[in-house]
Amino acid sequence: MPRFVSGVELSRAFYEEVVAPLLAGDEHAAALLGTGSDVLGFDTARSTDHGWGPRMQIFVDGDRVATVKETIDAGLPDEFRGWPTRYGWDEVPVSHHVEVAPLGEWLEGRLGVDPRGGIATRHWLATPQQILLELTSGGVFHDPGGDLAAVRAALAWYPDDVWLWMLACQWRRLDQEEAFVGRAAEVGDELGSRVIASRLVRDCILLAFLLERRYAPYSKWLGTAFEQLDSAAALQSPLLDVLSAESYAAREDALVAVMEELAALHNANDVTRPVETTVRLFHTRPFRVLGSARFVDACLERVTDPWLKSLPLVGAIDQYVDSVDVLSNPRTFAAAASFYD
Repeated sequence: MPRFVSGVELSRAFYEEVVAPLLAGDEHAAALLGTGSDVLGFDTARSTDHGWGPRMQIFVDGDRVATVKETIDAGLPDEFRGWPTRYGWDEVPVSHHVEVAPLGEWLEGRLGVDPRGGIATRHWLATPQQILLELTSGGVFHDPGGDLAAVRAALAWYPDDVWLWMLACQWRRLDQEEAFVGRAAEVGDELGSRVIASRLVRDCILLAFLLERRYAPYSKWLGTAFEQLDSAAALQSPLLDVLSAESYAAREDALVAVMEELAALHNANDVTRPVETTVRLFHTRPFRVLGSARFVDACLERVTDPWLKSLPLVGAIDQYVDSVDVLSNPRTFAAAASFYD
């Protein structure tokens, strides 16, 4: 088996040494975007057993797609650096994976809209972070007109109002359940206490991504990507302690450490006016909580869009939907956008 290199590195070399010479004189852009662990930079030698190899997208005007496809079909070698250039997996038949399409059409197929015409607020909310990550990660190999750079810049992060509203919604999720860990334990429901704690751990991780203005990937790579955040150094140990705690007292201590660290991160990033960061009892009950509603209110104070402020605090699509089939299917995004009506 050839020596493993990252998929982006392999595909970049494949473009430069094979595909680019085939398209010499043809105006085009080239990149590796979209689905795949290689696009996110998380591929390993294990990835090579399934849907992995030299591949890319070539973007050309619509009237040139057929001609460019013919050129590539006829000119590709059987192998590149020891890897087959034509391969299949599961229900995908054996073929090469140099995709040729007009940029706008390809973007609409991934996002449901072409962002070069602007992105409505409801479309931001209806697009999963994984999809946005797939379009802003990977590699751009050739972009003479700057169209790909412009698209990636437009998608790099949410507009401030959308981001602040999503932050409010994420704090709201924590506020709704942070006292339940103790209440379940109090009635002897150890399993329930642990399940709620694990939900809070996931929500805390997703909040850390939002606070650092980083898109979160789907579940397979959530922990791996989290380790790359600046805040992971302080948060990872207490988050693991929450999950491994065998008593409510230890679980609560670890959750307190996590919540206070997130509150400090919120203030350190000047997200809103400073909010007091220490925990307190949940009303008159003996459960220590942050009282995350204070952070919800502080975020909403900075949202200027009246339409956003009028919405219930359900969040963007991947804050209220947990179905892989929904979050991975661009055809559902338009329906999700209408949900906000």
